[in-house]
This record gives sequence, C-alpha cells and structure tokens, in this order.
Amino acid sequence: MSLVKEFREFAVKGNMIDMAVGIIIGGAFGKCVSSLVGDMLMPPLGLIMGKMDFSQYTVMLRAGETLADGKVVPPIELRFGPFLNTVIDFVIVAFAVFMLVKAINNLRRAQEAAPAAPPEPPAQEKLLTEIRDILKTSR
Repeated sequence: MSLVKEFREFAVKGNMIDMAVGIIIGGAFGKCVSSLVGDMLMPPLGLIMGKMDFSQYTVMLRAGETLADGKVVPPIELRFGPFLNTVIDFVIVAFAVFMLVKAINNLRRAQEAAPAAPPEPPAQEKLLTEIRDILKTSR
C-alpha cells in the first residue's frame, strides 16, 4: 500500500474528521471563554477589588534603562496578571467541558438503562407459531 493511499484512508476516517471539527470548535470556544473572562468577568471583579486591572499586574525584576550609547534595555517583569486571567479561562473551560461530558454520560446511562425491545423471532419460528395457532383453532 502506498504512503499516499494509506494517508488518505487515515485522513478521511470518521474519527479523524470528528476530531478535526472538535479541535476547530474547541479553538473558537476558547476564544469565546477568553473574551468572557477578559471582557466580562475581570472588569467587574477588578472594580469590586478596588478598581484593579488584573491584566496589568506585574512584578518588576529590573527597570528599563537607556545605556550611554543610546541603547534602550527593556524592563524585565513577571506578568502574573495575564497568567491569572489565563488560569481563570482554564477553570471556566474545564468546568464547561466537565458539564458537557457529564451530560453526555447521563444520556448514555439513560439509553443503556432503557429496556431493549425483544429481538424479532426468526422466520421459521413465526411460521411454526402460525401453524400452532391454526391447529388450536381448528379443534
């Protein structure tokens, strides 16, 4: 089997397509959650906590400076505010995925718990049942 043919079979399998769609949707969902956290949740939370903007929280390790030859050395800082926003994004996404998986598992359990219809009897058995019923009524 050629490499191209093998790759084509792999790429068009149903699971591969489903995974690709899931990744694309997940990326879009991540952007929505980031916007929710950054634009909707963090501003009021910062206001409640004294007009703080978490995205601007930093710890200065070394201040920026201009050297004698005119070169500018940028400051070095730990930006823990954006990290805090990212952690909140993660918690919200993880909770949403947990709730989705929980709902799917509940649906599967309910589907498995539902009694399955008895299987259709084979044709021979149907025929024998009809013959038996005819014999009972003819007596």
